[in-house]
This record gives sequence, structure tokens and C-alpha cells, in this order.
Amino acid sequence: MIESQEKIKKSRILIVDDNEANVQLLEMMLDIEGFGNVRSTTDSRDVLSLQQKWNFDLILLDIRMPHLDGFQVMEQLSGLNIEGYLPILVLTAEKDMDTRLKALQCGAKDFVTKPFDRTEVLNRINNMLEVRNFYNERRWQAEILESKVRERTQELHDSRLEIIRRLGRAGEYRDNETGMHVIRMSKNCQCLALAAGMGEQYAERILQASPMHDVGKIGIPDGILLKPGKLDADEWEIMKSHAEIGADIIGEHDSDIMRMARIIAINHHEKWDGTGYPKGIKGEDIPLEGRIASICDVFDALTSNRPYKEAWADDKALAFINDNAGSHFDPNLVKMFNDVFDDILQIKKNFADPE
Repeated sequence: MIESQEKIKKSRILIVDDNEANVQLLEMMLDIEGFGNVRSTTDSRDVLSLQQKWNFDLILLDIRMPHLDGFQVMEQLSGLNIEGYLPILVLTAEKDMDTRLKALQCGAKDFVTKPFDRTEVLNRINNMLEVRNFYNERRWQAEILESKVRERTQELHDSRLEIIRRLGRAGEYRDNETGMHVIRMSKNCQCLALAAGMGEQYAERILQASPMHDVGKIGIPDGILLKPGKLDADEWEIMKSHAEIGADIIGEHDSDIMRMARIIAINHHEKWDGTGYPKGIKGEDIPLEGRIASICDVFDALTSNRPYKEAWADDKALAFINDNAGSHFDPNLVKMFNDVFDDILQIKKNFADPE
């Protein structure tokens, strides 16, 4: 309570009255009461600039003044983006209901009738400042809570993305110990999605979902996954099953990210001409995220070292992508991949595998 009273006494107060005697009387009353942050003006035209400069906690405002009357001053103040609750205490000799209603409509919160009664004026001032302090404290608490919610939401977002990447790496670790492939590939997907005009939200989802594209490799035996030579027909059938295994591992979930991750896992080896696996669907029947992931996965796989091959040069890998536009890859997406190829190379550089 004492702390609240001390805060009230420090409030910034502006007195606006064209009658100097009224101003001096109010200043004296406030000074005796311990208010030490009081300003005043007899020219109503100064109120707007004074409020912009000092951000007052309370304005004592006369109604009948030359130049701008109290109603016009309140109209000016209503156009400001004032933080919080600004109480206006109207000073008036008018007792008619029309004047009071109009003042309330313009933004006044209370009235004091001239000639002033000291006790009444001070009580109304204290009450209005208590309301303002209460309002501002609740607003500040809400802002603090909102900030904490944003911080916690970001932590959850970061944790979820890290878990997804780790899950993706669990599969990729089998034939790429650094796991940087899933990071490069997912960032490439985000880049290509933006180039395709899919917007920030979609691009963010594919960034988070695509690291799980090869999680099904967990279910492939080492003898097949790490075989240095060409796979025979039976081995290849087992290898291809990783797409469906991945979809089973991810499961069917209500989360937008997990739904997209499942779609990518089962579709990123489908081909534009229908010769891919596991379902042999073609063209735009292949979900867009699967078509995006296909290009980005193949490019990064070609330009990465594997137990069974050396990394290709960037230009050779790009040539492969271009040569297979319309057969393996969506030709429109290939054009966009070329458009952002400098960005793709920068991602490759920023997230390179350790030597």
C-alpha cells in the first residue's frame, strides 16, 4: 500500500486551464499533497505536444477555453497511440447533462465542478491514478507473461526441431556418420519451397519435417545399406522398403509437421514419370513436398561422400538434376532449383561435413 502511494505521488500530471488563478490553486493543492511532478499550461494548443513529450499519467482539463476547447483537446489526444490508460479529469463550471455526456464520449473519465473543493479534487485525482496504476500493472504483467509464452514457445519449437533432426539422423547415421545431410537437405527443401511460392509457413514446415525422410533406413540391414557394390534384385527390393518403413515409424499423427514428414518419407523416391517407388505414382499425383524433397535429397546425396561412392562435383550433380527433369524430377521445380542454386551452394558450404 505504501509502495502504491509512493508511486501515485510520482505520477506525471498536467493541468490545462486558461485561468491562471485556477492553475495556481491546483498546483498549490497538489504540492501540499506531495505530488512533485506537475506541469501546467494556460494554452490548450500546447497539450498535444506536451503529452507526446511527457506521457502524462493524468490530465486535469478545463472545458471552456479559447483556441481549443476541452472537447477538441480530447479529440486530438484520441488520435495518439497512447500506451496504457490515460485518465482525463474534466474541470468545469457546467452542470448540464449534455456537457457531461459529451465529455464522457470524448474520453473524460471523471468531473470536478468549479469552484473546487480541495478534498473532492484530491480524492478524485488519487482514485483515478490508482485505477491507472492498476491498469498498467496488469498490462505489464500481461506483457511479461506474453514474453515468457513466446520464449517458451520458441524453446518448444527449437526442441521439437532438434528431436526431429535427431530422429532423422538416427536413420542417416547408418551411412553418413556426421548427419549433416539431413540438415542440408532440409534447408534446401525450405529454400526450394520458398522459390516455388509456397510461403513462409509451408517452408518452415518442410524444414522441420524433411529431416525424417530416410528414418526408415533404421530397418535396413547393414549388409545391404553399406554394401560397397551394386545391390542385386532382392537386396534392392529390401532397400526400397525403407520408404514404407519410414512412414510406419512416423505413423499417423494430427501434427501438421508429422503429417508432412510421413508424406515425404513415403514419396521422396517417387519419380515424375511414374517409375519410382514404392507406389509408382507420377506427375502432380506425387505430393509437392515429396517432389521438393526428391530433388534436394538426390542433389545432396550425389555431392556427399558415402561408403559406396565418392562425392560428385556440384556442377556434375546439377547437370544430373537438369538431365532428369521431366523423367525423375518435376521440371518446374528443377527450373526453380536452378534459380536458387547459389543459395543451395551456400547452404552446402555452411553445413559441410567435417573433414
